[in-house]
Amino acid sequence: MKLEDLLAQPKALPPAPKVAGKLIETLDNEETDLETLAELIETDPVLTAKIIRQANSAFFGLLRPVNHPRQAISMLGLVKVRAMALAALLQDGFQHAPGIDLEQFWRYSLTTANLARYVAAPLGVEDNAVYTAGLIHAIGELVMHVGMPEAMTAVNNKVPAFDLRRANAERALFGYTYADVGAALAREWRFPKRMVAGLENQLDPFEHSNIEPIAAVVHLAAWRARVAFSDIALADRIGSYPDAVGVALGVDPDALMGDGIPALQNLGESLPS
Repeated sequence: MKLEDLLAQPKALPPAPKVAGKLIETLDNEETDLETLAELIETDPVLTAKIIRQANSAFFGLLRPVNHPRQAISMLGLVKVRAMALAALLQDGFQHAPGIDLEQFWRYSLTTANLARYVAAPLGVEDNAVYTAGLIHAIGELVMHVGMPEAMTAVNNKVPAFDLRRANAERALFGYTYADVGAALAREWRFPKRMVAGLENQLDPFEHSNIEPIAAVVHLAAWRARVAFSDIALADRIGSYPDAVGVALGVDPDALMGDGIPALQNLGESLPS
């Protein structure tokens, strides 16, 4: 199926709920504070309940339970809770995606977001953008599974969803990848242009000669998350490490090789839907 045909399917690209649009608008507003974000989340009772449930999950390991969005933001941070809210709204648009384990997908996505923040922290790359981009970087996979389930089942049988070869397999079969599709969804939902560009260029951060920082951070974070979810041994990690991207960002490869990375804590814990 051609990309334009996939994107033309109503079920493949769910419309952005009103609260999602308002949350996305805050991504470019540096004055957004705890109260503003909490009030936005509280306009949707279902979203409120989901955020509280997720914040209290073992994945986040909070020392005490929260029972209000304000408490969740206070303990987890505005950037993380806003990204969680946007992901929760995207989850609502993809409650059924044939051929993909949604629980594992969102656990992988959240792990990538945590790794993106870990990579970006010493580099001065915008924390808000990289965390959110990391969390939704693979959303195109869900669009593809909804829009062309039979074709994606064939892909899954050849290359697992989180395999390092996944993007190459999709490009060989379709001429596009989950990155292209995810960027189209982000564009449709009116995410900031820098985040759309980060998603679109995540597989090749050097696409336009100069490296795209968000794309490069997500590239490294997704590589490490896929290594973890594919259970790749240390010796094989070294051979697959994206050297050019790491050098361009000035990232020490050793910082991403081991299993003791804080961002990989609670890897086996599920994220409630």
